[in-house]
Amino acid sequence: MKQILSLCLFLLSINICAQDAEKYAVQKTIEAFFEGFHLQDSVAIKETVVKEVILQTLSKDSLGKHYVRTEDFSKFIKNIVSISETTKFQETIKSYSIQVDGPMANAWTAYEFHVNDKFSHCGVNSFQLVKQEDAWKIIYLIDTRRKEGCE
Repeated sequence: MKQILSLCLFLLSINICAQDAEKYAVQKTIEAFFEGFHLQDSVAIKETVVKEVILQTLSKDSLGKHYVRTEDFSKFIKNIVSISETTKFQETIKSYSIQVDGPMANAWTAYEFHVNDKFSHCGVNSFQLVKQEDAWKIIYLIDTRRKEGCE
């Protein structure tokens, strides 16, 4: 009986370690995305996403109603690489909550955004990723943006 229990615990620990390794790999993909973002490196950013990536933001209109704005990925890339060298921008991830189920993952990341060392906004990114050919790729990214309620 002890041998069966030991075997079960061993197999469970292998599964937990594998799950942790996948979560780590998902986090590394997101970190690579932001590294490319901060370096304004379109090639590095593109390496972290699928060709058909979807980018969306939850915004408020002038009446305070929320709506979803979809951004064309090629326009996003052009906007990032065209930011002036004199403009410093930094998105700092404050926390990660990652869930993995086989080839699919979700990452919820709280963040703060600064421009020229001044607070701009905060919010949450929600990443959907898929594992393709042993690499995690972002297929969908939606974020919130606000100036209040930031820690």
